[in-house]
Amino acid sequence: MALSVQAALAQDTIIFTTEDYPPYNFTENGIYKGVGYDQVMMIMKDIGIEYTVELMPWARAYAMAQSDSMTCVFTTAHTPERDQQFKWVEPLGHDRNIMTSKADANIHVTNIEQARNYRVGTQRDDYTQVFLEKNGFQKIDLAASLDLTLKKLESGRIDLVPISEKFFYDLVAEGHPLAEQFILTEQTFALACNKSVPDTLITKMQASLDKLIADGRQKAIFKQYGMRGY
Repeated sequence: MALSVQAALAQDTIIFTTEDYPPYNFTENGIYKGVGYDQVMMIMKDIGIEYTVELMPWARAYAMAQSDSMTCVFTTAHTPERDQQFKWVEPLGHDRNIMTSKADANIHVTNIEQARNYRVGTQRDDYTQVFLEKNGFQKIDLAASLDLTLKKLESGRIDLVPISEKFFYDLVAEGHPLAEQFILTEQTFALACNKSVPDTLITKMQASLDKLIADGRQKAIFKQYGMRGY
């Protein structure tokens, strides 16, 4: 995994890009881990293909998988808008996205129509950006990472942020003063691969993931990271 992107291209290895978004992908004491990461690593060990992993801001990780050959990005929400842009290996998990605010904010919204009146922050090129734009949100604030978006929320520069349900509960448990407003979306998370990745390789990765699901290893990973509902 120590290969650089350039070396990976030269050796025709698969390049995986991802972001820091617990519990799906993150680093702990310099070690990559997470619900999505652990499954992808098990898949690659099973099929025996060389690979490299790089953690970076989401917009860059996503753009690389769109434009660069032999590149895949995870953990990616599989939405209708993205469907034809990639080849997919799924599901790495399922999640709900909830609209959140500061706990002490005088905000009480229960639906999209009400939320449109507020400043909503999200990550650039995240699926929530597309969702917000399609649903008529005008006051969208984009940042390179969720961490920057949360800092804007805490400082009062924005009013609402859509967050993965699991990540929301982790943040609250860590003492972040956040409040749930309403469920915004439900989605399947997947490995999204550039269309240059051969179908035979996609088939092998999917078969390996299917085995993870069938033999209970995926469920064990969910439990390890405290995934709700699994």
